[in-house]
Amino acid sequence: MLAALTQLPVSTAPVRRLPQLLLGLWLYGTSMALHIRSTLGLDPWDVLHEGLAQRTGLSFGTITALVGVLVMLCWIPLRQRPGVGTLANIVVIGVAVDAGLAVLPEPTSLPWRATFLGLGIVLNGLAAATYIGARLGPGPRDGLTTGFCARTGTSLRLVRTTVEIAVLGIGWLLGGTVGVGTVLYALAIGPLTQAFLPLVTYVERRPAS
Repeated sequence: MLAALTQLPVSTAPVRRLPQLLLGLWLYGTSMALHIRSTLGLDPWDVLHEGLAQRTGLSFGTITALVGVLVMLCWIPLRQRPGVGTLANIVVIGVAVDAGLAVLPEPTSLPWRATFLGLGIVLNGLAAATYIGARLGPGPRDGLTTGFCARTGTSLRLVRTTVEIAVLGIGWLLGGTVGVGTVLYALAIGPLTQAFLPLVTYVERRPAS
């Protein structure tokens, strides 16, 4: 998905792309909060975030931001350069997920928990497509994957799978929630994001000759 996106033409209208970036990142944090409130299992990185939050006592959003900074430091040997979207990813998502957790109720019935899970996954796909489609720099975790692929020639699928299995295992050992939501997210997020991308990716509009 990320490799295919790099072949799309880039818009030269940052004044339009920046609001899209910020909206996408805020929606992404909100989708994370829905996913967390469902208590039915998180995506691999959020399993790690939750485990660290439980161990440290820091908020979920704070941990998400700190992990983002640490991951971005791993870009240095990969010679990756962050964009405005990379830095905004760290700040906005961390704030948005904590804001979402502050206002969302904790559902107790299984139907409501399943609803939160479904909404969270779909919104996550839309949000990811929205901020990626702004073309203002990858998130720290995506940049780590694509940077490693570029430096080693390893396939994107293999690197991403390896990284996510590793963070999932560490997060689970730390006490993060793994469940049916983890599996559903893994199966659905790629197709959902790919489906939304053509609707929200800005492209260069050249004047008619």
